[in-house]
Amino acid sequence: MATWTEFATAAPAMSAAVAARLKAHKHHVLATLRKDGSPRVSGTEVEFTDNGLLRLGSMPNALKAVDLQRDPRFALHSNPGHHTMDGGDAKLSGTAVELTDPDELQRIFDAAPPELTPYHVFDLDIAEVVLTTLVDDHMQIELWRPGAQVQSFTR
Repeated sequence: MATWTEFATAAPAMSAAVAARLKAHKHHVLATLRKDGSPRVSGTEVEFTDNGLLRLGSMPNALKAVDLQRDPRFALHSNPGHHTMDGGDAKLSGTAVELTDPDELQRIFDAAPPELTPYHVFDLDIAEVVLTTLVDDHMQIELWRPGAQVQSFTR
């Protein structure tokens, strides 16, 4: 697993493109696993922290948060935009690590609008990133995993 900073260091061009996709729109799609193992998709927002992490929050006891507490595996799909693939289609997967330290959470909540707090906070540990772009008449797929170089495929 890797932090966002580790991904950015290992694959700077790809991480810049993926970050652009995540920043282009506020809402994305998060996939988690329900208690019975079936998938659940939920809308979510992500943010980049000052210390190089990719983070998401969730309302208290939201089903996606309960899912991640039970089984931290996730997949995140960037919002592709309105009828376009400009900038590509980004997908990340890995595990979500819930922040539970009261002092650390309080610092986060102090920076948030009071009407939104408290909430669950998860840092995303990255196992895989895929960026798919359209180049001329084909798809260009880039794949990154920790400890490996970016692999490129054309279809």
